[in-house]
Amino acid sequence: MDLTWIWIPATIAACAAQAGRNAVQRSLTETLGTLGATQVRFLYGFPFALLFLAIILASTGERPPAVNGGFLAYAFAGAVAQITATGLMLAAMRERAFVVVTAWTKTEPLQVAVFAFVVLGDPLSLGAIGAIMLASLGVVLLSVKPGATASASGGVKPVLLGLVSGAFFALSAVGFRGAILAAGEGSFLALASWTLACSLGMQALMLFLWMLLFDRGLLRSCLRAWRASLWGGLLGATASQGWFIGFSLTAAANVRTLGLLEILFAQLLSGKLLGQRTTGRDAAGVGLVIGGVALLMLWMPRG
Repeated sequence: MDLTWIWIPATIAACAAQAGRNAVQRSLTETLGTLGATQVRFLYGFPFALLFLAIILASTGERPPAVNGGFLAYAFAGAVAQITATGLMLAAMRERAFVVVTAWTKTEPLQVAVFAFVVLGDPLSLGAIGAIMLASLGVVLLSVKPGATASASGGVKPVLLGLVSGAFFALSAVGFRGAILAAGEGSFLALASWTLACSLGMQALMLFLWMLLFDRGLLRSCLRAWRASLWGGLLGATASQGWFIGFSLTAAANVRTLGLLEILFAQLLSGKLLGQRTTGRDAAGVGLVIGGVALLMLWMPRG
């Protein structure tokens, strides 16, 4: 029975969960700051990733996939790339260029397609590239408002930081898919869950040690905010579970392009698409995102 289609609902569920996680993180910035709120996704997401793994292994009767050098290398590379990407994004936002950063980080799906083709040999077609570019343009239209770019750009530096941040987010997706492919035998659920648990474990350990050595005050603040942080961890781990299931079944570029639907969930969550007048620019952005995703379903490379 062909179950490869499951990557589509799994990715859409990941979009919804990630939009919710981002909303929780925004509320946590008031007490933990931007860096503390970002670390919640790793520190509080790891226990939930272990729980998901335990449930799946108990349900399927499988054993954890074997650990090998290739798996560890890809998982570690993905974990470090994701942390680096987040740090670069925050650095760019400190330049007061939120709009520009958002727009340039959304070049991620196109960069994923290129990196995955070079590193993993994921198939790459001109039709899929066109669909990715179309959907990405839609996200830029939704993110960048008229007149905002010029006033908030802050020069070339935030543009470069945003672009490089998107590159590292792309490399993290390629690393995680590479780890899944290198993990060996197992069902797609077991491989995805095992890779997620290992990757989040690496990230949680690295960030815990960093805070322990360099910012114990932030560590104490994160631990004190455990009630609110648990929701961020749950939603973050749920989103990651969906992304990793997608990575286990299809090319990383497919997953990250469909993942652009996250911006629609974010707009719905914030009420921007409900109860408010939708501008022609917003409608065009939504149309391009949906159109690009629809074309991807027709043109996407298999693998």
